[in-house]
Amino acid sequence: MTPPILWYFADPMCSWCWGFSPVIETLRDDYRARMKIALVLGGLRHESAPMTAAQRADILHHWHEVHARTGQPFRFDNALLDGFVYDTEPACRAVVTVGGIDPGQIFPLFKAIQTAFYAGGRDVTQPGVLTDLAAGLGMERHAFLDTFDSDAARARTQAHFRQARQAGVRGFPTLIVQQDAQLDTVCNGCQPLDTVRAAIERCLQPDA
Repeated sequence: MTPPILWYFADPMCSWCWGFSPVIETLRDDYRARMKIALVLGGLRHESAPMTAAQRADILHHWHEVHARTGQPFRFDNALLDGFVYDTEPACRAVVTVGGIDPGQIFPLFKAIQTAFYAGGRDVTQPGVLTDLAAGLGMERHAFLDTFDSDAARARTQAHFRQARQAGVRGFPTLIVQQDAQLDTVCNGCQPLDTVRAAIERCLQPDA
């Protein structure tokens, strides 16, 4: 029997995934010796036009809800400035790009993008911002940007999105435990650590 895999389906520009960030970080520490933990980028939004005032108000309402429930920091002042296009593909592609250069930096860049977007108010749809964040983790700027801007990186990112759809994932964050061919959803939405840990433990029981 191969070791189990904990699949984490998320998007760096999903506010509930930001709220869930402390939980997934703890789970990675707690379970890294017992299972592989793999990130699948979800592709939350693919907008091509700037958001309207009503859309901005709706998103900020969700941000306030996430902040109130999880305590995660948000920069609300001057958030989502006029002209902002809520396309999460570039941020997802940045994580995929780093994964191809140094797999150990996948989760660190994912968190760096989240932190920059939600707590720092930076526009992480922009290649320059994403390159800065990757460089902050030790990536060579030109190597990152060349790979980020490649057709191969775009194709790998779309493969992540397809994997999420094929797994039946309809929202983020979602955690699925895979044991051989068996798939068990242990978290659908932002859940407390103890709830998620208990669900994982039930899956890992020999008679589960």
